[in-house]
Amino acid sequence: MSRRKFFKWLGGGLAVALVLPKTFVQAELGATALAAKKIPTEQIGAWLHIGQEGTVTVFTGKVEVGQNIRTSLAQVVAEELRVPVTSIKMIMGDTDLVPYDAGTFGSRSTPAMGSQLRKAAVAARETLLNLAAQELKVKKSTLKAENSKITHVASRKTLSYGELAKGKQLLQIISEGAPATPVNQWKIAGTSVPKVNGRDYLTGKHKYVSDMKLPGMLYGKVLRPPAYGATLQALDASAAKAITGVTVVHEGDFVGVTATNIATATKAIAAIKAQWKTTSQPSRPEIFTYLKNKASAGQENGRDAGINKGNIQQGLASADKTLKETYQVDYIAHAPMEPRAALAHWENGKLTVYTGTQRPFGVQSDLAEEFKIPEEKVRVIMPDTGSAYGGKHSGEAASEAAKLAKVTGKPVKLTWTRPEEFTWAYFRPAGVIEVSSGVKNDGTITAWEFHNYNSGGSGMHTPYEVANQQIQFHPSDSPLNQGSYRGLAATANIFVLESQMNDLAQLVNQEPLAFRLQNLKEPRLRAVLEAAAKAFNWGKSKPAPGHGFGIAGGTEKGGFTATCAEVAVDQTSGQVKVIRTVTAFECGAIINPEHLDNQIMGAIVQGLGGALFEAVDFENGKILNPTFAQYRVPRFKDVPTVQIIQLNRPDLPSVGAGEAPIVAIAPAIRNAIADATGLKLKTLPLAPNGLSAYLKKS
Repeated sequence: MSRRKFFKWLGGGLAVALVLPKTFVQAELGATALAAKKIPTEQIGAWLHIGQEGTVTVFTGKVEVGQNIRTSLAQVVAEELRVPVTSIKMIMGDTDLVPYDAGTFGSRSTPAMGSQLRKAAVAARETLLNLAAQELKVKKSTLKAENSKITHVASRKTLSYGELAKGKQLLQIISEGAPATPVNQWKIAGTSVPKVNGRDYLTGKHKYVSDMKLPGMLYGKVLRPPAYGATLQALDASAAKAITGVTVVHEGDFVGVTATNIATATKAIAAIKAQWKTTSQPSRPEIFTYLKNKASAGQENGRDAGINKGNIQQGLASADKTLKETYQVDYIAHAPMEPRAALAHWENGKLTVYTGTQRPFGVQSDLAEEFKIPEEKVRVIMPDTGSAYGGKHSGEAASEAAKLAKVTGKPVKLTWTRPEEFTWAYFRPAGVIEVSSGVKNDGTITAWEFHNYNSGGSGMHTPYEVANQQIQFHPSDSPLNQGSYRGLAATANIFVLESQMNDLAQLVNQEPLAFRLQNLKEPRLRAVLEAAAKAFNWGKSKPAPGHGFGIAGGTEKGGFTATCAEVAVDQTSGQVKVIRTVTAFECGAIINPEHLDNQIMGAIVQGLGGALFEAVDFENGKILNPTFAQYRVPRFKDVPTVQIIQLNRPDLPSVGAGEAPIVAIAPAIRNAIADATGLKLKTLPLAPNGLSAYLKKS
């Protein structure tokens, strides 16, 4: 359905287009995307529609992957339009209906899309006030918008939004000058509005892609190679073809089957005999040497660009003490509860795919290129999906389902198994990080040299004041598929940064928090460090025998976080138990406190896994732990007592909270282990098999 047809289906009403500054549009979409989509740089079209019955339909390319952005964006619009949240209908991630969006990543939904929809809603409210003024023949200043209607204050005459919108197909071009509601006057935004479709999840009414069905639908399976980089040499699919109702699709190295049920499709895949050519690849024990050897000189351009400030050699020479360390970070999996799935069908030369992806328009472009058809001939629909954590930028399942559907001429649903998700999805990059730092005896940091090999540049710039810095990211040739992860490389870089800071403090016999604050001017980071420390009772008590306290902080994607952790280490077994954590987080003006708590809690638990035991094991191109039975994620018994402190800043714009809260938990645990045992661990995960081997050596 085209956008024009959709508006016709909605019925008469008021559509609003919003003009934003050219620089904003370019920043959010990018010049290449703008050219490709032929979107005028000065306009973003039709963000919302007000129906005759008063329902407000809101359109956005952002998607819901469990972060509750559907609710918070609805709150933003409801606040400015003066309507109940229940009257908002969000249309998200449907490439036929919503404006182009680069994707849901980088914690940009709240600061970018929230701001965008707020301005569209303000524009719509002002338009409704103007229409009411004309209808009632009164001055606009005598009118008040409230509860889905316009009221003339003196006469108490009212007009509902539905009445004002009835029979009108207006496209108003409105500048961004209209006044938004001050944060201190928010009534809907800033409150813990329940998840707008939460009941659907509880009752099972919500349909994930793996739940969906279309008439005549077939089920698909794909033949997977034995290892990364394998190429198909020979194929015997005769046994599979002999199974009633099975179609075999073979295109190059791609081999897939369809059948009327998943059991038959699975049986058909198992019946195929294939010969593959594999190549020798590095395994986990040698990966860090491999990444270092394969790395380039350094990234000079783009978001991950390094920094050169002062003279690093002079800074090291002027230090009373220096510390040079090498840290290593393993690949880890996203491990979403919902694996990749897609339902594809072709009709009159147009491809429609339902799939869980953070980048519907990116998948649309990829499919158009793959099948050599115009992008307008591809529709990607993204139903609310069960988690992503940065791991669903791509559309592999969509491509596979579309290939099978094209050959069979019928809709095809394909759902990845758990081993497929663990093997063929991409991972958080492994990396080697080298740090050389210098410090004076009074605690002043004189030098900071930081080199990241492969894991990425996000979060690698130190927030602390250092006169002499050299910071560089060195891309490498990864043998495994790698890509975005919650917090990107900040989970690795801030782990290293805050571990090194802890050890520098000890080197000059300073208390870790005081050492950080002495070298820190950033007021927002200082605030979360001090808030977490106060709630933890930092410095007011000593840990029990075998216990240790640790602290760490960081900033990423505009959010500021700090975590204090208490751990207990069994000196005999080496078992590490996180006893309690306190996390303070600040992300500007808070839109939904309860959902923010959920985001922070989710980040802490996920970060706990990456800190202690999560790691992808592999050998010669094969993943060795592709199930939850083998890949260790946090369990209920691993979760400590968690205290969360939200620092609300109504004086600052709201920013995203999906990524930043994860970055401080690993270094806080590491520093607590150091406090308990004296062990200064330099690897992630810290204790996949406990610390008994380390303790015996010490």
